[in-house]
Amino acid sequence: MLAAKSMGAETLHDDLLDQGESCSENRVARLASLAGISAQIGYGRRPGQYGGKPAVVADNTLDRQFEVDAPDRVWVTDITYIKTHEGWSYLAVVIDLFSRRVVGWSMQSRMTTDLALQALLSAVWRRKPKSKILIHSDQGAQFTSKVWQSFLNKHNLDASMSRRGNCHDNAVAESFFHLLKRERIRRRTYSTRDSARQDVFDYIEMFYNPTRKHTNNGMLSPVDYEIQQKKMNEAGV
Repeated sequence: MLAAKSMGAETLHDDLLDQGESCSENRVARLASLAGISAQIGYGRRPGQYGGKPAVVADNTLDRQFEVDAPDRVWVTDITYIKTHEGWSYLAVVIDLFSRRVVGWSMQSRMTTDLALQALLSAVWRRKPKSKILIHSDQGAQFTSKVWQSFLNKHNLDASMSRRGNCHDNAVAESFFHLLKRERIRRRTYSTRDSARQDVFDYIEMFYNPTRKHTNNGMLSPVDYEIQQKKMNEAGV
């Protein structure tokens, strides 16, 4: 029953089909509801994240315009957390909206501004953008600090922030974390933070970026989509 509570009706239906059972998804959803089974997404509220007035807040410039026509125009960033036997491990990612590619990420034992900065620094180092980029985040303390704002100013980055308490304003980052936890972590508890980091590295760099197909990319992986679009641009298509 504990494992079932982590699944939605769609996942339960798929698992039953894999086991040779014949039933409709609607029937599974109805029975799950009667049994009090509901999907559990993530781990609930982020440990150590509480209310309070943000230091520096930017306008919601992105305004849910998630479709971008060129790479390195708009990046989104967010933080999630992963259980280990050594304690929580925090993951910050930076995603390019053009291809949905994870262009930077960082994992640390504390959810600090440095965690977010290291992910953004790795994105800047990897992509070496030549023009200004809009970087969208929520209003977490890591993204409203003066240190974060100073980094943006020095690296030709403009801030955009979700409205307070509105996760849909940063839906692409939320979607990535959902995929990561559903496809790889799935309520797994790692023995060490290092083993969690190795698994996240494998998921992002060996599977998600180069291999995982996206409907947003015409069923191409983020890497393949960027290669295709670059070839088309060079050919004048």
